[in-house]
This record gives sequence, structure tokens and C-alpha cells, in this order.
Amino acid sequence: MSNNTAKSIVLVHGGFVDGSGWEGVYHELKKDGHEVIIAQNPTTSLADDVAVTKRAIAEAKHNVILVGHSYGGLVVSEAGTDAKVSAVVYIAAFAADAGESVSALIANPPPGASVPPILPPVDGFLMLDKEKFAASFAADVRPSLASFMADSQVPWGVAALEGKVTQPAWKEKPSWYLVATDDHMIPPLAQRQMATRAKATTVEVPGSHAVYVSNPKAVADLIRQAVGARN
Repeated sequence: MSNNTAKSIVLVHGGFVDGSGWEGVYHELKKDGHEVIIAQNPTTSLADDVAVTKRAIAEAKHNVILVGHSYGGLVVSEAGTDAKVSAVVYIAAFAADAGESVSALIANPPPGASVPPILPPVDGFLMLDKEKFAASFAADVRPSLASFMADSQVPWGVAALEGKVTQPAWKEKPSWYLVATDDHMIPPLAQRQMATRAKATTVEVPGSHAVYVSNPKAVADLIRQAVGARN
């Protein structure tokens, strides 16, 4: 792949997990000759996570396709206004508008929506019930890996859920959105509404909230659409 068509792709994880879940997507995109950078965000506050992501964008060799999963959608919405970012991609993510936080977006779930098994905060951090993690977050991930994900959770700062987007990237950059149709963390209906509001090019894929782990090819294919459109 020539430098004219090579892109840098920055992958931003969500809450309760770290960047290692992107491994399958990483290998798919590396096959295409792209630079792929994983932002290892602390998920302590939106400001901290945006700062880490902006450092990853600054490190990139080319223009950036910025990809966020779940809470990572808020991070890419805020960090994606960076001049080096040419497109934003949401993977079962919160495509927040100005003034919105995760707390605001989850406050009024659609009737009948699954309730994520979030435990009461401890020292300002949240965890998912390990016994219910697989069913809610990773139902289509192989059981041994879903168990590992449950037991290697990253505590998610309550402050991160309160962080508000100021100027969402999707209002000024082209956007893409993958709806995970079997998601029990962010209701598919809510995903579709956010994708429509963002005027995102949208695909629907059968999959859990961890679709980026269970179906990396489908996720990489949507990112490839964004790459192709921005060449």
C-alpha cells in the first residue's frame, strides 16, 4: 500500500475493558498495510481519556481514522475534532452530542431494554457483576475469553460517566456506525437513534456488545469503508 492510501487508525476502547480486546481488529487492519494504534485509556475521566487519545493521534504518521467502542464513543466524539482526524467510526458506541454524558444517555432506557449488571460504586469506580458479565457484555465471545474479560475488568471511574462532550466530531467529520443487534449493554434502538442523529453511514451486525472481539472482520470492514471514503 502506498503512502497515499495508507492511513493511521486509532482504536479507543470503552469502559470495563482495556485495549487488548482490539487484537483481532488490529490484525485485520494491519494486513491492509495501515498503521494501527491502540489508545490505552485509564477510563478515569473523560478529560484524561481524551488526553491519552490525542497523544495517540499526535503520534500517528498519517491522517487518522478514529474508532471508538462503547464509552470510547464519547472519547472519539471529543478528541475527533483534532485536525489530523479525517473520520470517526462508532462501534456499538455512545455518539454523544454537545452537553451529553454517558450518565445522561443511559438515564432513560427504552422500555424492555436490558439493564447492565453494574455493581454499586466502590471508591468512585464501577465494575460489572462477574457472574453476569458474559451474558450482558460478551455473549457471543468464546466462554474462556469472556471469563477472562470478566476477571480482568478495568474499574470504570464514575467521573468518566459524568464527562460531557463539548463539540462532537460527528458534526464536522464524516462518521460511520456499527449497530450490534444483540447488545445487552447499549440497546440497539438507542444505537440506531444515535447513528441517525450523527448522519452516520450505518451497518447492522448480529453481535453482542463485544462485537469487536467476537467479529473483528465485520468491525474491520466498516473501518475499511471509512478508510476508502477518505482516500
